[in-house]
Amino acid sequence: MAKHGKKYLESAKLIDSTAVYEPAEAVELVKKAATAKFDETVEVAVRLGVDPRKQDQAVRGVVVLPHGTGKTKRVLVFAKGDKAKEAEAAGADFVGDQDMINKIQQGWFDFDVCVATPDMMSEVGKLGRLLGGKGLMPNPKAGTVTFDVTKAVQEIKAGKIEYRLDKAGQIHAPIGKVSFDAAQLNDNLKALIDALNRAKPAAAKGVYLKGIAISSTMGPSAHVNAAAYR
Repeated sequence: MAKHGKKYLESAKLIDSTAVYEPAEAVELVKKAATAKFDETVEVAVRLGVDPRKQDQAVRGVVVLPHGTGKTKRVLVFAKGDKAKEAEAAGADFVGDQDMINKIQQGWFDFDVCVATPDMMSEVGKLGRLLGGKGLMPNPKAGTVTFDVTKAVQEIKAGKIEYRLDKAGQIHAPIGKVSFDAAQLNDNLKALIDALNRAKPAAAKGVYLKGIAISSTMGPSAHVNAAAYR
């Protein structure tokens, strides 16, 4: 078992690990239990009643959190001509085509999200091993392969996050920072869970939202009453 420090153990006393809390109370407890010297990220883990081994039960999508994540993402857009100008006007941090592809091939990764216009994907696809390994490959399902680069860049800057089912049947996602007020964190949590409910696969049977837990980066987790969102 992992050994925890004195601060963590003190914080853990605030949260009953065997209890299930209503969303608003869980958020308040996680905020109180965060004692790190930096502004910790508040993260949520959702256990879904699906089989991650089956393609027809895959859960993946995007959601724009109403209050953002507290982190400004650096956006790279692969585009040419007018679409490149459009991306720059929308606030993309880096815009280019073959020049950016060359930089990445040389080991440059100073960005958080990639967007590409469809006509660029034949070239961007050559970066599959480099970008895919870091979860950065543009994908139509995530809205990052599109000719509407203005919308894509603005949504990412506004707090759009991607969620994807892992091999354990869980979704992990950030919903803000400890410095957010409780109402903002609750709004973001609800937006994420609502998106997961909308993404429920038709093949999923039985209870879909099986468990929800939230925690700060360094703090203990609080179990949330999943029935509140069913």
